[in-house]
Order: sequence, then structure tokens, then C-alpha cells
Amino acid sequence: MMRTVEVSNATLLPQIRELLQQGHTARFHVRGWSMRIFVEHDRDEVLLAAIRPEEVRVRDVILAEISPGRFVLHRVLRIDATGLTLQGDGNVGTTEHCRPQDVVGIARGFYRKGRNTPDLTNGWKWRTYSHIWLALTPIRRYLLAAYRRLWLKVLPPI
Repeated sequence: MMRTVEVSNATLLPQIRELLQQGHTARFHVRGWSMRIFVEHDRDEVLLAAIRPEEVRVRDVILAEISPGRFVLHRVLRIDATGLTLQGDGNVGTTEHCRPQDVVGIARGFYRKGRNTPDLTNGWKWRTYSHIWLALTPIRRYLLAAYRRLWLKVLPPI
């Protein structure tokens, strides 16, 4: 029998940073809706690994500390001289910024919908979904509204 313990992000994520710095990977349930529609709050899990700041690329999904004690798991939209611009797949118009040294880890996979095998972020499925979703950015607001108002009413995420 497995026991579930809920820990706040403020407590958990600094510990995960330490584990990643020691060369471990980390797997935990995602909290929040900013990566919806691909990653659901409290349903899906992320597999994180360490990454050096200079290895981060546009379209990567990273865990970053955007201000002291405030972490986000978002996609990298831009990298320039001022740092990284991040946005959750479920966010419209809202971006966050961080410095390269604020990157805690990179998502290597997502355990979605209770599956035992991850959708790897370097796999064809995740890359295809990501490519299509990013191409739909101009109409993302309407797609997310339809997803929340229609899709989730018919097929709840859990």
C-alpha cells in the first residue's frame, strides 16, 4: 500500500533542486494548471533531470525559480541576452522571465493519465504535440476556453 503525502512547493522544490544538483532525477505530481492541456494538475507527473544553463533550448519545458521561492514548470519561448522568457502551455499572454542560472531542471518526460511509462519530451509524440500547440498560439485562447467549457464537462481529467 502506497501512502501519499502532500508537501508544499516551497518545501519540495528546493529539495528537488538539491537532488538534481547531486545527479539524481526527480519525479513528482504537477501542481497547477499552467501547462494544461497536456499536463493536468494533481493527475500527471513530471520526470526532471539536471541541465546546465547553456544547454537549455527554445521549446524545452523547464523548472525555474522566477523569484525567490517561486517556481514554475513552463516552456522556454525565447532566449536572449536578458535571459529566458517562459510561458505555460495553458497560459495566454502571460510570460515569466528568469536568468539562465535560475533553471532548476529540465522535463525529460511526463507520466500522463496514470500511465506507467512516460511520454518522453524527446519522443515523436511529445514533439509533435508541442509543435502543433505552439503553431496554434494565435488561437490558443479560444482552444483553451473550449477545452475548459466543453471538453472537461464531457470527459473530466481524472
